[in-house]
Amino acid sequence: MNDWANLGLGSIGGAVFSELLKLVIEEAKKVKAFKPLSKDLVSTMERLFPLTQKIDSMQKELDFGVKELKELRDTIERAGVAVQKFPSVKWYEKSKYTRKIERINEDMLKFCQIDLQLLQHRNQLSLLGLTGNLVNSVDSLSKRMDLLSVHAPVFRDLCSVPKLDKVIVGLDWPLGELKKRLLDDSVVSLVVSAPPGCGKTTLVSRLCDDPDIKGKFKHIFFSVVSSTPNFRVIVQNLLQHNGYEALTFENDSQAEVGLRKLLEELKENGPILVVLDDVWRGAESLLQKFQIKLPDYKILVTSRFDFPSFGSSYHLKPLEDENARSLLIHWASRPSNASPDEYEDLLKKILKRCNGFPIVIEVVGVSLKGRSLNTWKGQVESWSEGERILGNPHPTVLECLQPSFDALEPNLKECFSDMGSFLEDQKIRASVIIDMWVELYGKGSSILYMKYLEDLASQNLLKLVPLGNEHEDGFYNDFLVTQHDILRELAIRQSELKENIERKRLNLEIRENTFPDWCLNPRHPTISASLLSISTDDLFSSNWLEMDFPNVEALVLNLSSPDYALPSFIAGMKKLKVLTITNHGFYPARLSNFSCLSSLPNLKRIRLEKVSITLLDIPGLQLGSLKKLSLVMCSFGEVFYETEEIDVSMALSSLQEIDIDYCYDLDELPYWVSEVVSLKTLSITNCDKLSTLPEALGNLSKLEMLRLCSCNNLSELPEATERLSNLRFLDISHCSRLRKLPQEIGKLEMLKKIWMRKYSGCKLPDSVMNLENLEVICDEETGSLWERLKPKMINLRVHKEETEHNLNWLLTF
Repeated sequence: MNDWANLGLGSIGGAVFSELLKLVIEEAKKVKAFKPLSKDLVSTMERLFPLTQKIDSMQKELDFGVKELKELRDTIERAGVAVQKFPSVKWYEKSKYTRKIERINEDMLKFCQIDLQLLQHRNQLSLLGLTGNLVNSVDSLSKRMDLLSVHAPVFRDLCSVPKLDKVIVGLDWPLGELKKRLLDDSVVSLVVSAPPGCGKTTLVSRLCDDPDIKGKFKHIFFSVVSSTPNFRVIVQNLLQHNGYEALTFENDSQAEVGLRKLLEELKENGPILVVLDDVWRGAESLLQKFQIKLPDYKILVTSRFDFPSFGSSYHLKPLEDENARSLLIHWASRPSNASPDEYEDLLKKILKRCNGFPIVIEVVGVSLKGRSLNTWKGQVESWSEGERILGNPHPTVLECLQPSFDALEPNLKECFSDMGSFLEDQKIRASVIIDMWVELYGKGSSILYMKYLEDLASQNLLKLVPLGNEHEDGFYNDFLVTQHDILRELAIRQSELKENIERKRLNLEIRENTFPDWCLNPRHPTISASLLSISTDDLFSSNWLEMDFPNVEALVLNLSSPDYALPSFIAGMKKLKVLTITNHGFYPARLSNFSCLSSLPNLKRIRLEKVSITLLDIPGLQLGSLKKLSLVMCSFGEVFYETEEIDVSMALSSLQEIDIDYCYDLDELPYWVSEVVSLKTLSITNCDKLSTLPEALGNLSKLEMLRLCSCNNLSELPEATERLSNLRFLDISHCSRLRKLPQEIGKLEMLKKIWMRKYSGCKLPDSVMNLENLEVICDEETGSLWERLKPKMINLRVHKEETEHNLNWLLTF
């Protein structure tokens, strides 16, 4: 290895990296004692070799003094030293050298996973022109640290400070105090603590928008932590927000390296402020990971708890009387027919109950807005004068909110209580909640339950956020439901007033593999809950306990781990009607034990979000009662189309609706879908790889609604579409490559609505003139095509409108 030694750190001229690496590879291949490890190291180095050759060839253009290239050279030399010592290693030193080799291998992989991206970010490697085999080499190295094959879309705006869209009252003084402390050079970490609902997030968001703070900090990042923190996901979001591609960390140590690298890179451009919002007790270890000693780097935390070991605290107090009064008047102006004295008396009594908590004032105020004087008096009278809920020295916000729940109609009380089954800060599609209510309460249609959501939103007990233009009745994917975590606690509290055995709703939260104590009792009584929510974190290993939930009708599974086995006790839920599985991790989770759903006699609705399954699994379950299947952001891997052994029309004899949304690797619809002859609604949206639809789609004689919105790679509709004799609604909006409609689309006598926004460059076949009483919703350009046909068509109505999209819901994944 003398030749190798002569090519040490002091040698800058010549083929530094590749020659070093070549000599190390040759020596490592001779090693017999550490064969498996040395073979793995050789494999890594051989994949890295073409890249080092390219780096050597660009010596004049590249700065070999940058930290990442120095570290690469050091890693290669460490490998050389280790290889040299292989023959003389004693048996008792073997474990030590094994760890050394593993670390060297990891460092080489990390170069491609993190350091290479940092170089690219500084345009250091833009000169390399990586193509062909070099790209393959880098990709293969990266994939050794990233075993998940599905590439999620990259969203950049993941850690921005939230925009304030509500009136801000009474925060001027705390804002000035907090700003003074944050700008103090001696303060590195600061915790803003207060009871829930006091406006911590609002205060910090306004602080981050303050000109002095924006002038001080070049980079300001805002991340919601919540009660189930995931350090790796937070770091992934920070990296993506700053322009790096999505990375997968195998452990928190790798994420810590990525965080440090990022902060070191960014601080060269100016000071950094990281805001960690809604941090819960028990997250001390997460906070410690962010405490990296760097100049001009500060951390601001909001929490309902104090963290004395983390940093100094600023305690935000409830609103003073005058500010609380101003806020209440903003939300609820004086009712008609109320005298000034009468109004003032009512205000005082209401404010006494609200006790200065902004969230309580907002909820109560909105519930009284526009209501009669009698309603105001009735609300005040309904609060008992005997026991003062807010009379304690430190009243809880939940106690403050209880009167708002008590004022709800019985049906809304049930629906509001169900909201506790979803995770805090979760953005929930309205259709998820509506599907659950339709089956749990069994009266009315989805339109009625959408009204219930609107009723709850009007009383400020949740927020209903439209994402774009309103869709057909019954399709509510473009509405998001969000709920303040304090209001979620209020919903959960209604169930916790009873013992587990008597509850209608039960939330089972599993941290790592630790179950609640009552689950560990082998003789625990049978639970009577009809709605069960089970939440697990990213460390859960799917080691389930045997449990019995014979009365469960709706099951909500919230998971975060990359691999997840469904609990076998689901097979005993013979009353189960609704199953919702939502993965809150960064990539689709590999789902197993799917067969436990097989032959559940009453299962009517399945919704899977961000999981990886095989599409052939669905008909194989033989779910004769299944009415709706929803697949959102799912990965299907290799799709199998042979279904000869399964009679799909019998296996899924009741299936009426299939909804596939944001499934990025779906390039072709599985053939079995065309055999679901009972299907009435087929919705495939935001599936960019979908290129064709099968001709057999024409077999779906009962199909009434076909929605193909935002499938940008779809080039044509099958001519067999003309056989869909019951089709009444067609949506092909934002299908940018779709240039024409089927020639004989005019045969669809039942077709009454076509939505084709952003459908530029299309051709309308002559047969469309046979369609009667048709309503077309489109953009300005497409509308001009239809306008020309008005004289030739019977009762054609054309509505031109622009589409608005709001993709903020995706920023949480």
